[in-house]
Formats: sequence, C-alpha cells, structure tokens
Amino acid sequence: MTQKMDKFFKRWIVKGTYFDYPTLFYIVFLSFFGFVMIYSASSFISYRIYGNRVHFLNFQLLFASLGFIGMIIVSKIRYQRMKRFTIIFMVIELVLLVAVLIKGVSVNGSSRWIQMGALRFQPSEIAKMVIILYMAYICSEKPELMKTLKGTVNMFVPVGVLIIFIAIENMSTAIICIAIAGGIWLIATPQLKYLLVIIPAGLAGGALMIFGRGYRGDRITTWLDPEATELGYQTMQGLYAIASGGLFGRGLGQSIQKMGNIPEAQNDMIFSVICEELGIVGAAALILVFLLLLWRCKFIAEGAPDRYGSFIVCGIIIHIAVQVIINMCVVTNLMPNTGVTLPFISYGGTSIVFLMVEMGLLLGVSRQIEPEGHRQEKLADEN
Repeated sequence: MTQKMDKFFKRWIVKGTYFDYPTLFYIVFLSFFGFVMIYSASSFISYRIYGNRVHFLNFQLLFASLGFIGMIIVSKIRYQRMKRFTIIFMVIELVLLVAVLIKGVSVNGSSRWIQMGALRFQPSEIAKMVIILYMAYICSEKPELMKTLKGTVNMFVPVGVLIIFIAIENMSTAIICIAIAGGIWLIATPQLKYLLVIIPAGLAGGALMIFGRGYRGDRITTWLDPEATELGYQTMQGLYAIASGGLFGRGLGQSIQKMGNIPEAQNDMIFSVICEELGIVGAAALILVFLLLLWRCKFIAEGAPDRYGSFIVCGIIIHIAVQVIINMCVVTNLMPNTGVTLPFISYGGTSIVFLMVEMGLLLGVSRQIEPEGHRQEKLADEN
C-alpha cells in the first residue's frame, strides 16, 4: 500500500527545487489591490441596495479564497498529467455551453450563467483555460497536424465549435478565446501562409456574429459617437471619471462617478474608478505591475522543461494580456463596449476562481524549472 502511494505521489505531485516567488507576489498584490478597489467602487451602491458597504467585497473575498486554494493545489500537480484529460475537458466544456443556451440564467439581457442551487457560474470563463490546455497539447504532441492546411483546420475544429457556442451569448469572451488559440498556434508553427485562409474566415465569422444580432451593431454605433445615444451613457460616465482624475487622482475612495453614475462600476468599468481616484500615475503603476507579471510568465515559458509547459504559459500570457488590453481600451473608448473584466481587479466569482486556477498551472510549470546551479552540475557530469 505504501509503495502504491509513493508511486502515485511521484507521478502526480511535483517536488521541485524551484518556486517563482516573484510571480506569486504579483498575483497576490493584484488580488489585494482588486479587493481595495472593489470596496471603493461598490461601497456606495452596496449600501444603497443591500444595507451594508461590503456585500460585493465579501463575495469577492470568498471566491478569491476558493481560487487561491485551487491555485495551490493545481501548482503541486504535475501539469503533464493534464494531457490525458484534454478531450474530457473539451467535452465537459461543450456540454456546459449547450446547457447555458438551454437553461442558462439571464443577467442584464445575456444568458451566460448556470445556476446549481446557490452556486452560479459562467462556463465561458472556464473555456479560456480549457482551450489553453487543448492547444498546448495539440501543438506539443501532434505537430504533424500543423504541417498541412487540412491538419491545421482539423486542429481548430474542436476549438471553433466551443467558440461558436460562446459567441452566441458572449462575443467578448469568444474574441479572447480566438486570440488564445491563434496565439499559441502562431508561436508553435512557422506556417504563416495559412493565415491567408484563416484570417478571412475568422473576419467573416466575426462579422456574421456582430451584425447577426442587433445589439452588437448598436455597440459599434455607440462607440463611434457615444454622446448621440443613451447606450453611450456608461462610456461617457467612465470618460468623465478618467478626465476628473487628472495626473494624481482625487484620492483613494474619493470617486464621485462611482456614486451611481457609472453602471456596474465594480465590474468591467472599474479601471475608470482607478483612474479617477489614483490618476494617470496610479493607472500607469497598475499597468506596470501587469507588465512585470507578464515578464515573469515569459521567464517561466522560456525555462519550462518541455514544449507542453511552455505552450501552457504562452496561452496564459496571451489570455491576461488580451483581456487587460481589451478592458482598458473599452473603458477609454478605444474600442466598442464588450463587457470584459479586468483580471484580478474586477468583481466576478467565476472569473477570479478560474483565473487563480490558471495561475496554479503557471506556478506548476515554474516548479519544474531547474535552477541554473543544477543545470551546470548536470552538464559537468555529462562532460
């Protein structure tokens, strides 16, 4: 029995000599900064609706704690063991997305949530991690598929099916998933000529999804002239907040626009509150922390012991970078409103839980990086 347990732990549990503490620091820092800003952005509306100022903060703390536990557990698992479950993850995710369309809970006009008792979660948030694992597996274990156009198309079919189901109710997450899948593929293969087929097909599909549903076309019209329509109210209030913050901001907790003027200020528009309270300097400091996190992710990707781990980390880099860029561009009206949250910062239970699990995968890869001293010892032994 003891031998079986020892064999199990050797196969599943990482006992690496390295752990990337700088990455963990950035994750914790961004999470705690998010708690502060969620409280600041939501305390007024929380008191008005629920009679207490910490309603949204309490839920974020709860889900972030669950996510942190999941991160620690996943970081100790050998990520290579995930390969055998890749197809199972894809099938489960597809079932969840179909369930959303059939019996999904509608919030603010979109059916993106599944209700299971007191638990409500958003399957499209899980899809980002599932696609990262799938693309990393295919690109590392079946590179022969990428040598032909037919193989490349076949590789993208399962991802494309998931993205279609996501895009029906959540175009913004579908865009992020496309970026993740396409980004990992571009990193893995030099066959850029296939872009001549893939890009037009993607643009045609995107145009169909945008103009096939009226409200998505309205968002583009609103983006071009937010003052001309009531739909531009949220965007204009966010811009007022950014403008009033100036260089150094009004001070933490001193936002005026959060007093019911910015709808859902604690969610995807939280960056406007950050700009109003902390100014351009505070917003730039936040962007710098995101850049430092991505730089550490690049270090982990380069030091990963295999291509599978490297592609997983590349997918995580693309996910975080694209989501941060989209959120900030929407808040500053550089692109149409999409409802994308700011990673680690915005309020959202499913988002923070599975983002933390992704961070567990990231740290799990880092655990298997061999320190430079160990590498030199191995080289010396081989010589």
